[in-house]
Amino acid sequence: IFVHEFAGDLRSWESQIRHFGKRYRAIVYNARGFPPSDVPEHVSSYSQACAADDILAVLDHIGAPKAHVVGLSMGGFATLHFGLRHPHRANSLCIGGCGYGAEPEKREIFRAEADTIAGMIRQDGMAAFAERYAYGPTRVQYENKDPRGHAEFKRMLAEHSAIGSANTQQGVQKERPSLYTLVEEMKRIAVPTLVIHGDEDWPCLLPGVLMKQTIPSAALAVMPNCGHAINLEEPDEYNRIVGDFLGLVDSGRWPQRDPRAISASITGMKD
Repeated sequence: IFVHEFAGDLRSWESQIRHFGKRYRAIVYNARGFPPSDVPEHVSSYSQACAADDILAVLDHIGAPKAHVVGLSMGGFATLHFGLRHPHRANSLCIGGCGYGAEPEKREIFRAEADTIAGMIRQDGMAAFAERYAYGPTRVQYENKDPRGHAEFKRMLAEHSAIGSANTQQGVQKERPSLYTLVEEMKRIAVPTLVIHGDEDWPCLLPGVLMKQTIPSAALAVMPNCGHAINLEEPDEYNRIVGDFLGLVDSGRWPQRDPRAISASITGMKD
């Protein structure tokens, strides 16, 4: 099951559905606030917990007892929280582009930007917002590689619900807990986990290392010369990395980290 980012929707996973749909029952859905899913009018109906529980609701609706859960950005956070809240329903977790606003010293900046984004959307509408947001520091990589694909991304972003997008910013993005406050919870994740992001997705680099260090079952993959939308920028490479991960999980060969790999010593020779 694929869980989309704030600036995307189920259409963002087209390349993955075509690829993985040959081997798996591949499921996509739009998050709450993204039509045709419900668009609650009050911010109180949006939260990180709701986003994780909505994944569970989709699985229950289609009668799937468990699934590989693959998310990007906002969807990556939802995937992580699904693993924390409902680990018995996950075959694996693929957490992509996850980390925005996580670092403690940047929390208030991120929260203020979420309010700014919500205010702009409410005042100017989605088309004006998309025209600015699509050219952010972790989005220009996509434009440089694939101008036509980037233009399509921007067009689809402009089609989103202004109410749903603004409420998502203030209910989900702004209020979600920092990864750095979830260290003890993440240490208990035993589900096979892949953390993946681009090396120019600056807000995700250090949080990605944190998740790798903290989650005992996690591997970290960094895609070179990539920004935030890794599944759109480099779909073939993304599909290969995720496919290799799923193959190891399905064969029962995904490892838990050897405790000896974590040490206060650099070489292991410290007295």
